[in-house]
Amino acid sequence: MARIVKKFGGTSVADIDHIKAVAERVKREVDAGHQVTVVLSAMAGVTDQMVDHTRRVGGLVDDREYDVVVSAGEQVTSGLLAMTLQDMGVPSRSWLGWQIPIRTDGVHGKARIESIDTGELEKSLARGEVPVVAGFQGLGPGNRITTLGRGGTDTTAVALAAALNAERCDIHTDVDGVYTADPRIVAKARKLDRITYEEMLEMASLGAKVLQARAVELAMKRGVRLQVLSSHGDAPGTMIVHEEEVMEKQQVSSITYKRDEAKITLTRVADRPGVAASIFGPLADDSINVDMIVQNVSADGKTTDLTFTVTRADLQRAVASLENRRDDLGYADLLSDSNVVKVSVVGVGMRSHAGVAQRMFKALADEGINIQVISTSEIKVSVLIDEASTERAITALHDAYGLDAE
Repeated sequence: MARIVKKFGGTSVADIDHIKAVAERVKREVDAGHQVTVVLSAMAGVTDQMVDHTRRVGGLVDDREYDVVVSAGEQVTSGLLAMTLQDMGVPSRSWLGWQIPIRTDGVHGKARIESIDTGELEKSLARGEVPVVAGFQGLGPGNRITTLGRGGTDTTAVALAAALNAERCDIHTDVDGVYTADPRIVAKARKLDRITYEEMLEMASLGAKVLQARAVELAMKRGVRLQVLSSHGDAPGTMIVHEEEVMEKQQVSSITYKRDEAKITLTRVADRPGVAASIFGPLADDSINVDMIVQNVSADGKTTDLTFTVTRADLQRAVASLENRRDDLGYADLLSDSNVVKVSVVGVGMRSHAGVAQRMFKALADEGINIQVISTSEIKVSVLIDEASTERAITALHDAYGLDAE
């Protein structure tokens, strides 16, 4: 008998027929003798609808009441699935975050889990029940409902798997695993049997929407085995494991891309100590995250051009912040461009193989694609390119690293 946590996303519980299909899948695991805990998202589109309701109220939104509203969708699906399981003869009950409780900090809208009291869940499992837990939500200071941010149901599932010492955590989605590239762009993309936590974490942070980055980070820290698999079929998915469990480490495991990028360039900034801090400090104070950064010093050593990226959603605020402090910063021009995309190659094999970046640059050059910004880490190389070249770049890189399916 294995103890398994199974998470189903919004498209998996989009309506009653989908919920019944999820219940059938859970029943098969129970009939096989396993202890199963289920974590659910809201029905597809419901959370967005709740967010829209809060905006239409008008005025300054109370973050605490915002969390009460947007967490409602998970309550509905958890209750419906528990009812469906009961109708199939599977003992079950629903659990909201505050009933367990899942304790969080008080940062509403993006709370972090601090502890989980599993005592009542353990009793429920011992009685042969299937606990159906509402994801995305917890209990903060003052007994206020909190939410964990977009994709937070993944984090709920991983945290519960760790707290319950589950054998693994299954993340059921509308794809059947993690691919070497987006199969909608690269027809020859292939599903990976295994991938390391480090690679998945990089992919999640670089735009892959299969898993929330926070959930992967937590799984790596707590040693939770993750499996990404389809909600609609029975094919094995992709296991996310420690590096030592991957026998053959390819130079590159996947090609990812992120469209949510915008570029800002400040020209002829004074090249003196403290300038970078004076630029990026206020942006950080405004909660604007800066990603890629490139600095080019002029020949006379007195001025520099500074290029960096922010999310497209933050572009206007970042530009306004910099323009308001133009006299203090002393730059000549501010140039912005939202028609860019970040393309990355990821692989733990980079640690032991030379020439990975060179192959990337050559493949892009052969396609006539200009690289605007470069950033690297131990297991990834990212470049910023013109958005119109995205598909050509991804396809060329996938071929260059030999990732095409046979």
